[in-house]
Amino acid sequence: NASPITLVKSEGPKLVPFFKATCVYFVLWLPTSTPSWFSALIKCLPIFCLWVFLLAHGFSFLGEHASARKILAGLIFSALGDAFLIWQEQGYFVHGLLMFAITHILYSSAFGMKPINVRAGLVIILASSLAYSLLYPYLSGPFTYLVAVYVALIAFMGWRAIAGLQLTNDLWTWTKLSACLGAVLFIVSDLTIAVNKFCFPVPHSRAIIMATYYAAQMLISLSAIECQDVEVARKRL
Repeated sequence: NASPITLVKSEGPKLVPFFKATCVYFVLWLPTSTPSWFSALIKCLPIFCLWVFLLAHGFSFLGEHASARKILAGLIFSALGDAFLIWQEQGYFVHGLLMFAITHILYSSAFGMKPINVRAGLVIILASSLAYSLLYPYLSGPFTYLVAVYVALIAFMGWRAIAGLQLTNDLWTWTKLSACLGAVLFIVSDLTIAVNKFCFPVPHSRAIIMATYYAAQMLISLSAIECQDVEVARKRL
C-alpha cells in the first residue's frame, strides 16, 4: 500500500490549479445576492480544474478505468449544479438538486457494489433517516419528497464509499480512504445547505458549505486514481 507522501508527490503537482482556483473563490468571496455568469465561473473554476486533473492522467487511463470516467461525468454534472445554485433564488434550486442527484448516482456507480458491508449500510440508513426526520417538519410541497429522494441518493453514495474502506485487513488503500472522506464531507456540505435553507440560518454557512464541498470533490477525484500511478511514482523515488 503506497504511503501518503508517495501519493502527494505523484498527484500533488496536478492539483495545484485546483488549490489556486479554490483560493481565488474564497479571496474574491463574491456576493450571492447578485448572481452573474462571472460569479458562476469563479464558483465552478475549482471543479473545472478537477476535470483537468483527471484528464491529465491521459485518455488511455480514462479509457481503461470506468470508475474514473464516471467520476469525471459526476464532476461535469456538479459544475452544472453549481451554476444552477448561483441562481437558486431565481427559481433554479431544484435544477441544481437534480444535477447533484445525478452526480451521486454516478459516484455510487464508480465506487461499486463490492463489498456490500451491511453494517455500514445500516449505520447510513439510521443516520440519513434521522437527518430527514429533523428536516421533515420544515419541508413543504414538492420538497417533502424531493429532499427525501436526494437524501436517499447521497446516503447510498456515502454507503458505497464507506463500504469500500476495509481498515481491518490489508485490502484498504489511500484512494479508498480518500473516497470515504470525500463522501462524508459531501454529506456534511449538503446537510448544511439543507439546514440553512429549510430550518434555520447556520453561522458561517457559506464558508462551511464550500470548504467541505471543494475538499469532498478533490478527495473523490483522487479516489479515481488507481494505484498504478502511485507505483510509477514509487519507482521514480
